[in-house]
Order: sequence, then C-alpha cells, then structure tokens
Amino acid sequence: MAGKIVSFNLVLSDTSTNQPGYSQADSALLYPPSQSPDPVSTLTHLGTLLAGHDAPRTGGWDRRLDMGFQGCQLLGSTREPGREAHADQSVTILHAKVAQKSYGNEKRFFCPPPCVYISGPGWRVMQDHLKEAGYGDSVYRVCGYMCLDSSSQSQTDTFKLVFDQQPNSRMFACAKSLFISDQDKRKHFCLLLRLFLGNRQEVGSFQSRMIKVISKPSQKRQSMKNADLCISSCSRVALFNRLRSQTVSTRYLSVDRGAFIASARQWTAFTIIMVEDQRADQGDFVLSEGFICYGCVVQLVCTESGVTLPPMVIRKVNKQHAILDVDEPVSQLHKCAFQFRDNPNAYLCLSNDTIIQYQAPSSVRDPSRVVLNDGSCWTIIGVEVVEFNFNQGFACIQTPVTPFPVITGLEVNGGGHVAMLEIHGENFSPHLKVWFGNSETETMFKSPTSLLCVVPDVSVFTDGWRCLRRIITVPLSLIRLDGLIYRTSFSFTYTPELQPAPPVRGAAGGGKREGTIEGGQEEDILLETIHQEFTRANFHLFMQS
Repeated sequence: MAGKIVSFNLVLSDTSTNQPGYSQADSALLYPPSQSPDPVSTLTHLGTLLAGHDAPRTGGWDRRLDMGFQGCQLLGSTREPGREAHADQSVTILHAKVAQKSYGNEKRFFCPPPCVYISGPGWRVMQDHLKEAGYGDSVYRVCGYMCLDSSSQSQTDTFKLVFDQQPNSRMFACAKSLFISDQDKRKHFCLLLRLFLGNRQEVGSFQSRMIKVISKPSQKRQSMKNADLCISSCSRVALFNRLRSQTVSTRYLSVDRGAFIASARQWTAFTIIMVEDQRADQGDFVLSEGFICYGCVVQLVCTESGVTLPPMVIRKVNKQHAILDVDEPVSQLHKCAFQFRDNPNAYLCLSNDTIIQYQAPSSVRDPSRVVLNDGSCWTIIGVEVVEFNFNQGFACIQTPVTPFPVITGLEVNGGGHVAMLEIHGENFSPHLKVWFGNSETETMFKSPTSLLCVVPDVSVFTDGWRCLRRIITVPLSLIRLDGLIYRTSFSFTYTPELQPAPPVRGAAGGGKREGTIEGGQEEDILLETIHQEFTRANFHLFMQS
C-alpha cells in the first residue's frame, strides 16, 4: 500500500500534583517537563507526575496549565465537557493531617480549623436558573454542615457552616468548634461535609482525607516508623502562632492580595520546599526531596497565589529559644522558628496582623541558642487540600452530585491502534461514561473501583492525522448519564512514533506512477475502516469474556 500509517505512543498523566499559583517559569523550575519518548520507540508507556499528591482543576488549588491540550482542536459532540466550562463548580476542603484528642471535659478544637471554599461560575449559573424559575433569594443560598464521619455523631457534634462572600467571588466558611473526644477509639477518621440549597435540596456529601489522631505532639526524635508524623519536602503545611496556649490569641500565617498577614480567621496552605542552600536564590531555587530537618533551607510557597517568602532556615524552638545545633526531622505540631538565610539575625515574626522581621539577640549563656519573642515562635502542621470539581451544565440536576467518583490510577492494555484503558479509583457506577477531551468512548463498568474503556483513535482530535508529528494531550472526564460532568486531574497523551517513509512501489529512479496518490488514499480509508471495526469487535469480545 502507498498509504502510510502513523502509530502513536500513549502516555497517561496525573496533573493533580501541579502547584497552583506558580508562574510558568517557577513551574518549569520546580517540575521539569518530562522528556519526549524516544522517536523510534514502539512501546506504549505510562507516565505520572509526583504520584501521591492530589489536587484539583478549578479555583487555583495546586495545578498547572496543560500546555499540550491548549493547542489541540477538538471536534464537537452532543454533550461536551469543554462546551460549558463557564458553568464549572468547585468545592474545596482544607484541613490538618493530624488532630489532638480531647480528654474528659476539655475540648481541643481542631487547629487550624477545617475550611470550606465554594467557587466557580457554575454556582451563579445555578442561582440564575432558580431565579428564572421564580424561587426566592433564600432558595439558592448554600448552607452546609460538617461533622466527623461516625454514625454515633449526635446533632450537637455537627457544626453549621456560615458562608461569607469574598471579594474574589468565592464563598468561605470554617468549622471552629470540631473536636474528637476520648470516647472515640479510632486512630484515623474523616470529616464529612454536607451541602444544601435553601429549599433543602441536597447538593452532596463530601469527604475529607484521612486524619490521624494523636494525644500530644511528639518531642522525641522521629524515625522511619513514624514517617507519617514527619514533614516532607513539597508537602503542604500551615503555620500558626498562639500566645500562652490561649485559643483566642491564635493567629495564622496567611496571604491576602499578595501580601503575607497574620489572620485570626483564615489560614493559607503553603508548599514547604527544601532547597539547596548554595543555589537557593530568590526565584531560582533547586528542589530537594526527603524529610524536612532542622537546619535546612526552606521556602514557603502559597499554594493558591504562588507568593513566596525568601529562603529561610528552619530552627527548633525550646522554651522560647531557637536552637541552632539541632538537625532532627521536623514533626507535626512542633514549635519552630524561621531564620532568614540572607539575614541570620532576623526571624519571621508577627506583630498584631502584620508579618515582620524580628532581630533576635544571641543567648549570653549559650551561643548555640537565640532568644525569641512570642511572635516569632510558630507551630507547624501538615495540611490537606481536597477539591471536587463538577459541572451541571444548563440543566438544574435535582439529584446530589455525590458519591463523587475519584480516579487514583490509569493502566493501558495493548497499544498502537488497539488500546484499552483501565481506570482505577473509587465510587464508580454503571452510570458513568469516560470522555477523552470532548469525545465519548465506549465504557464498561467492572466494579466500584474499576472502569474499562476503549482509547479513541488520535484521528478524533485532529484533521489530517496521517501527517501528524506532534504530541496531543487531552483531559479525562467522567460524565454521569444525567449529564453531570466530573472533572479529573488526569490526562491522556498521544505521542507519535516517527518511522521512515516506505518506498513507492513500481517507481523507477525516484519517479512516481500515476494514480499512486489516489490509490493510496482509497487504501488508507479502507484500512482505517477495518481498524475501527476491529477495535469495536475487540472491545465487545472482551466484555463477553
């Protein structure tokens, strides 16, 4: 045949590890782009980015732009995930990774308190629909309740959330008085968020990540047996300052309009990055992996805005002194101080609601200690950011959006023109279909943790695909049968396999025989038809088996 087939490698990517708010230069520095596969490789391969981190698509939490998909022109369909992007809705839960247990009549409220952000233009679209239907203002107001995920929870243990409208068109609420008592013998638990509209229509029930229960902060040197209590590089943390253990005096390190502040209500999740000291210049630092240890140079990056503090050395605090000769791992709820690397006498400090540099004097008795004030002693704790992204389109869906399907991994079976994708995760149902970009694919439900689908041919996503020589990346979405779109952080990449052009049959001296091009096109069409039929047959045979 004169026609030439361009085969493709398939790459799976999880973009949930993207750090929000970074500039493109920072993203390229912290997460160098993966190299293109070997042009002569014929293997179908998988790829993930920093597995183990999670995050969301809308609202600015922990993500990067998918540069590959920006240049991909997709064909239209009846119900396209990209067609109603202006109607996306997002629910984001921020919470600590550990919680101290309360004993007796005391109540150790979770610190920092769990926070909920509601964002996305889809909420306004939903309100407009309800207004047009003649409902009152109270109907489309969102209200919520948060509690621990235990059937024994009473109504008094449920915290009612009061949402405030913020300048950036987001709604914010925090659960200030949640705690876990010593009657609860669990070592781990989750938070449960239930959202309703004013007419008591349930939006859905959303679950946090797992939270570890501890009795008190460990003062012992941590080992690998307690790795879950250590703070690792590139993880998210929160910092707060509390005077004389008084709850009312608690202030959280936060970012407001690009400036670092001390807030009594809102806290910010920061990505703590351990960097190489000799190259940790502002705007040009090199990421290091592993656990954060005292004496390391770190940078705190706001996961939402990307605002960054200068390089600082993290120091252990004991009895309001910074200890300079300790190098043990940093643990959850440890008291610590942050010494500016380029100004060793200055420490990160709060003064009322302002963040300042405190000039700390050295101890007269011990030169390895520095005397701190109350405002420069911080408590560090690991935090999680869980985001749920969905799109109801222009139809007001009456059923809850939960249980929310979550993808945890992808696995390709086969390759070339006949490839199938197995999707691993949670909360799957027979009512879900997998979409590649704006293209629906045949989907089979295997179990609540597994879906199987046919990988669409690359020709679906571009014209003139036989001459294509560029990488194409498309996002993966799950769509419920009633039209509800679930956004995911995963994408699928088609990588071309470059092959030498075959010689033209019957040609002498490099000349071409008349009719070769037309005959080749006809043969290409026939071959493509056979390939499509074979793909369908292969899928249905697999279903029958």
